[in-house]
Formats: sequence, structure tokens, C-alpha cells
Amino acid sequence: MKNVDLILKSRWLLPVDASRSLLENHALVIHEGRIVDILPSADIALHYQCQQILDYPNHCLMPGLINNHTHSPMSLFRGLADDLPLMTWLNEHIWPAEAKFIGDAFVEAGSKLAIAEMLRGGTTCFNDMYFFPEATARVVDSSGIRANLGMVVLEFPTAWARDADEYLLKGQQLHDHYRNHPRITTSYAPHAPYTVSNKTLEAIIVNAEEMDLSIQMHIHETADEIDSSQQQFGMRPLKRLHQLGLLSPRLTAVHMTQLTEQEITLCADTGIHIAHCPESNMKLASGFCPVAQLAEHGINITIGTDGAASNNDLDMFSELRQTALLAKAVAANPSAIPAIEAIEMATINAARSMGIDNSTGSLETGKAADIIAVNLNELETQPCYDITSQLVYACSRDKVTDVWVAGKQLMKQRQLTTLDVHQIVDDARQWASQIR
Repeated sequence: MKNVDLILKSRWLLPVDASRSLLENHALVIHEGRIVDILPSADIALHYQCQQILDYPNHCLMPGLINNHTHSPMSLFRGLADDLPLMTWLNEHIWPAEAKFIGDAFVEAGSKLAIAEMLRGGTTCFNDMYFFPEATARVVDSSGIRANLGMVVLEFPTAWARDADEYLLKGQQLHDHYRNHPRITTSYAPHAPYTVSNKTLEAIIVNAEEMDLSIQMHIHETADEIDSSQQQFGMRPLKRLHQLGLLSPRLTAVHMTQLTEQEITLCADTGIHIAHCPESNMKLASGFCPVAQLAEHGINITIGTDGAASNNDLDMFSELRQTALLAKAVAANPSAIPAIEAIEMATINAARSMGIDNSTGSLETGKAADIIAVNLNELETQPCYDITSQLVYACSRDKVTDVWVAGKQLMKQRQLTTLDVHQIVDDARQWASQIR
């Protein structure tokens, strides 16, 4: 009989594995931060001894959600400039505010606010893109969450770097510092086709190959982006990026609301991943990502919230619902993107796009114990005919009661264990008083 660190029993267990199975009255056996067994709860005593056995008779245990695109420190800009077109929002409000306020302290405070919100909503991993990522990394390290931190690259100066060369240098330093961290990975994050030159993109492609890193980039977000590219380069952004060699399984293309049939085929042929941000795209009226068409072509689709400045929350349960509903509406097909596919987009698909699917994204033996417990015994989720449908169409983030990352409990009965919520709120209010 083996001694283990933790056993979690539950009414339902949704592994999000290849079988798409739903297990009833099963348990997860966890030791040294990893899942070592999944078995019927009735069989635990036959195989394991454990000082900590937690029972969740009204819950579904499932993989922690993965927010595959956000700008976490921008939580401090939540609601700052709403109901505006993207370029007006960026040029006249967000970029001026960033020029005035962002720095190490701002990013640390904003990252704490964002990470606390994400953990309380069942997000155990996020894919970030923002300046001063070393400040976000400190919060990731101390809070216990998992993250991929983008090494941002632009051509113009910001408070973090003067030019493309300095962005690349600082990104390299971030990568070197955290290259062996158990929960922090890095990726190249050129901002967008209209803010990064061919020369810089070519350097990123070479570096990413040499360092075996993924790349994330805003692409085909708005019609204006397409028009601008055609005027400047005589071609649409995807064609330009394809000619440069950027389109490959290393790339996660964020937004992708403006796609032709030919471009969808190109995405499938090159093996890129797509991060769909439905609420941000709707709020900014950027367009609709043709999720159902992309799925029919076998393209790996993931889900992100975008930043809280353009969403205005980091609620992955809400994004799950919006992804499934919007896909049906755009495709005029009520069968498009069933609930289990939406859940896969927010878990294993996202892990695959970041190259960490061998460690997280599903509940399988050998993987990290990144787990959430969702209470399905509340009035709003009764009765329970189909658990995956309840999770996507009826459940809200407040139903997440407990969260573990690498076997460490980061939320217990709705209370965060590694972050001081009262201090985070006080800091956010102080920043708001300055920004206002």
C-alpha cells in the first residue's frame, strides 16, 4: 500500500482526455504535485494511504482552465475607456495611459489583481503579453499559478524598452532567468503585424527555432488592420507573415476575426493555433472569428479573455459560453461547437498551443495536478442531466470552490491561500485614484 500526499474524491470527474469520458464517484490520487492514479473512490483503501482525503460529493473535478490570451496588468485599466473602436481606444486612451503610468510597480499590482481574479474563476494557467514581464513573473512565482509570459516586441519605445533590439534583449534575459522554473515558460510576443517590421519578425523566427519557443501575436483582429497592410505591403497580413515563414505550429494567432476561405485553408496547412477572444472582439466590434469553420478544418482553437481593459473581466467560464453560443450563431448551426469542444479549447487545446500539454490541460496520470472543483449543487445548476452542458451553459465562475496548481491548494472554499485580497483591492484603488 502506497503513501501519497493528497486524494480528491468527487461525484463527477471530467478528465478532458482523448476518450471524452465523464467518470462518476472517482478519485484523483496526487503525490509530489502530480496525478499518480485515477480510480473508483470505493477502491482507494485497497491501494493508498493518505493523511489528506478531501471529498466533494456535489462537485465536478476538472482541469483548471487556461486563459490563452490576456494582458494581466491591464486589469488596472478596467473600464477606463469603454465603448470605443479599437484604434481609438488604443491611440487616444490606452497607449497614453501606459506611457504615463506603466512601470514595475504598476505591472506587479495589476498582475496581482488579475491573478487573484483568474484563480477565483478557476483559471490555473494563463498566456500573458505585456511590458515588464519580470514583475508579472514574480507574482506568478509567489502566487503558485502557472503562466507563459510573452516576451513583447515592438518597433517603438515604451517605458520598458527603447527599440526592437532592446525588447529582444530583455526578452532573452527573462527567458534565461526562468528557463528551469516549474511553472513559468516564455514565448516570443511580437505585438501585431502593424507594429513589428519584417526584419524583426525574421529575427524572432530564427530565435524561436534555436530556443524551441512558441510565438504569440495579434493577427487579423480588425478590418482596418487588413486595409492598412494592403496599402503598406500590397497584401493581407497573413500572406505577408506566411512569406516571412512565421506561420507554423509554433505560432498562436490571436483574434483572427477577418479570414477568407483561402486563409482558413492556409491556417490548417501550416498548423498554427488560434486564440479566440469572443467577448473582447464583440465589445470592440472587431468582428467574428469563424470558429466552426476553423474546427471543421482541424485547426487547434483555444480561448482567451484578452485584457480586462477591453473585456472587462478575466472570466473564462463566461468565455466558454460565449465561444459555444457565438460559434452557433455565426455558423447558423446549433450543433456547432458542442460543450465538450468548448471545454477542450479552454484546457488541453490551450496547453497544446503553448507546448505544455505533456504537463497540464487534462487530468491524466503523470500530469501536474492543476485541478478545479466546481459545485453543481446550487439552484442555478439544477437539475444536472449533462455535466459538460451544465459547465458551459449554466455554470458561472463563482461555482468554483477550490483550486490546485501542481498539487498545491491556491483556493480553499472560495478563499485564496497565497494572495492577500484586501491588500490587492487597496492597491488597485490607489492606482485608480492616480489614473483617474
